[in-house]
Amino acid sequence: MSRARILTVAAGVAIGSTLLVAPAQAAPAKAQDRVECTSLSNGQLCISLNTSPSRVEVFYTKKSGGQIRAKLGYRTTNGGSTYGPTETISTGDREVQTWTMSYRCDVDWKGLIKVEGQGTFETPWATC
Repeated sequence: MSRARILTVAAGVAIGSTLLVAPAQAAPAKAQDRVECTSLSNGQLCISLNTSPSRVEVFYTKKSGGQIRAKLGYRTTNGGSTYGPTETISTGDREVQTWTMSYRCDVDWKGLIKVEGQGTFETPWATC
């Protein structure tokens, strides 16, 4: 076999091996994070149970409508709600509230947004 052909075969094997290994390494990190979102009339509310580091994030992306004052929070199936501070949110803003903690997987989690003068809206349940 010529040297050029050997190098071509070796390169093909190396590229093929890399393609087989990369997805297997990337999949577990995504598979462990749990995200649930809901569309609201003027935006999208999500909760994310993240694994690296362990944290709960609630985020709201405001896509239209007037400015609001709201606070993001979460609640679990074992009761009780936790909220961050009240923030002013305008169209185009993405507000995020993060709680860095070891979250429990024996309960389910809902993301919340409590909007002054409008009430509280929530995501579907997120599970581990």
